This record gives sequence, C-alpha cells and structure tokens, in this order.
Amino acid sequence: MGWVYEIMHLESPVAVIDSDGICRIAEPGFLPYNLYLEEEEDISARINNLSNFYYWCATRVLTLDRVYAKEVLNAIGATQAVTDKDRAQIALSYHCVTLTDVFWTRKKGEAVTFSELNLYAHSLSDAFVDVSLLGKNLTVENAELLKPADTAGDVSTQGAVPKAWIRRDGQFYLLKDGGERDVNAELLASRIARCFDVEQVFYEPALYQGTKVTMSRLITSPDRSIVPMEYVEIYAVNHDTSRMEMVEKYDAYSYHMMNIIDYLIGNMDRHWGNWGFWIDNQTNLPVRLYPLMDFNKSFLAYDKIEGGRCLTSDQPISQLEAARHGVREVGLNQICEVQREWFESDLLWEMFRARLRELERSL
Repeated sequence: MGWVYEIMHLESPVAVIDSDGICRIAEPGFLPYNLYLEEEEDISARINNLSNFYYWCATRVLTLDRVYAKEVLNAIGATQAVTDKDRAQIALSYHCVTLTDVFWTRKKGEAVTFSELNLYAHSLSDAFVDVSLLGKNLTVENAELLKPADTAGDVSTQGAVPKAWIRRDGQFYLLKDGGERDVNAELLASRIARCFDVEQVFYEPALYQGTKVTMSRLITSPDRSIVPMEYVEIYAVNHDTSRMEMVEKYDAYSYHMMNIIDYLIGNMDRHWGNWGFWIDNQTNLPVRLYPLMDFNKSFLAYDKIEGGRCLTSDQPISQLEAARHGVREVGLNQICEVQREWFESDLLWEMFRARLRELERSL
C-alpha cells in the first residue's frame, strides 16, 4: 500500500513525498540541511528521493552503538533496525520529532499540528530515564502510561554514551554517564573552558539514583535549532559552497577558539557530529557555531605535547598546529586562571600547563 508524507517545519509543510519517490517542494529554503530532494520524476531521481528521505528519518533515531540502545528500542516496542528504511519506520512512528530542531512529519491529511507534538512544551516522563541512562527495564505500569512524546527526545538523541533528558521547572537538562573517567573528564574540561572567552555548554556534577553523571541545559528551542557539521557538509555540496567557507562567513572566532580549547583539554572526539551551526528557525539560516559541547573524551592522547590529529580541519594537521593558528588569528582570550586543585594528578596539571605555555608563545 502506498503512502504520502509531508515534511513539516513548525506548522508549515515544506515538501511532500510519496512511496514512489515523487516529490513536491513547497519551501526549498526550509528543507532540513541533510535532506536533498528533487522534483524530477525520472526513475533515478525518484529512487534518490526515497533513499534520501529514509536516510533523513534514520538520522532522527539513536544508533545501535549507543549504550543501552537495544534496551531503549525494546522499551518502545521497536525492532533493533539496521537499515535506513527500518530505522525510518521507528522515527516516523513518533512523527520524527526531536529536541534538536523543529522538523517533523505527518501522513498526508493527518489532523495533527506541531503544537500538539512539540517536545519543548511536553513534560517528559522520568520513567524513561531509567531505560536511557541506566539500561533498566520499564515496569508494566510505566510502559502502559508512556506516550510517544515521553520517549521521542531520548530515542532521537545521538551519541554513544548513556544519556537521558529530564525536565525540571520548565527547563530541559541532559544527563550523561559513560563511566567515572568520562564524567570526571567532562567536568574538569568544562571548568577549564570557562576560563576562556568562548560560548559553551556548562557541565555540572549530578547524581541519578546513586550514579554520578554530568548535567547540562538544553540549548535548542522553538526559536533556534542546531545542525551538526556532518549535515552542513550535505547542505554545502548542494548549495555550491563548502563547510569551511560557511564557518569563515558565520563564526571564524568560535571555530578557532574550539581548536584552542580542544588542544588544551586533549579532546579527541570533535567529530562532525560534535560541532555545527545554530539555526534561526524563522529563516532556516545559520546564526553562528553552536556553543562548545561534549567534553567527555577529553584528556586522551594527553601524553604528548602536539596532541592528536585536528578533526575539524580540512588539512592533516595536529591539534597543536590548529591551536597555534587559532591563537594567531583571534588570540588566546583567557579570562581567568585555571586552578591546580581542579586536577586529580600532577601529570594532568603539568601537561595542561605545558600546552598552555606552547600557545602563549604564539601570541
């Protein structure tokens, strides 16, 4: 049986696609950054449309490398899907809503609105935190009470470590585990980053059922979304530009500060899913790079002064080279002193001081 889906942005339909791959685009400027569709009706275009649509839907479901992914999917009665098409079916079951942006889907003619599905206005159920963060099974009672909106935020959140959203006093917070090393690394890296003039997510210590985790506030809203750089790359290819040209245009300062901070804290996880743009939801255009986040893999490859490879550069350079270049471009921008007592060992402290001295020489 055929189907027709509308791809929505807030309350407005931006495109329609059917099971034959035929697509009609109402608002080209408001398509998701990682979704490319064509209105051509030849067979190759239609096949590509279906493939791209399934891929886009699939990116709105956690991946199976996430700790407790199987438990999360079992809890919502979903299969442990591997293909984009199978994963898309999971996302479509909760209208593809996420806490990352304001795109969603509905079947053609379905009487549902964004205001009804809006996760930002929905009170999440704490019952699902046990599944996402700790891998516990739902009780029968809790499973019966859960609605799709109670689980969509956690099911659609990307990343490999255990994490879950909670809502307190009208504000969303992300809890992250990953083990004692990762939690302590993220907390220390966050304290160090605050000593420099760069927009960032603040990570604070918290306990959830006796487990030490980090806690940070949600940075998206109905007014502002985030788009990771891996999606920006797709957008850039289809708009005759490049991701680095966009970075230079919108926020070169934050880019260089990101490389500086990542070098100082030995962050080896700045892949394309861990940085990107803030998007104005009224225009669907970039504003600037979103705040620096995800520090849980800091202080790795922290035994050598040059650090690891810089993952944000188009060129094969070390983190030290990227950080030196950043200092030459925008300065070091340290606003307060990093304290020795924050560090659990002399080795970490001495390497941090050595790396900071390397950058001070570039001023």
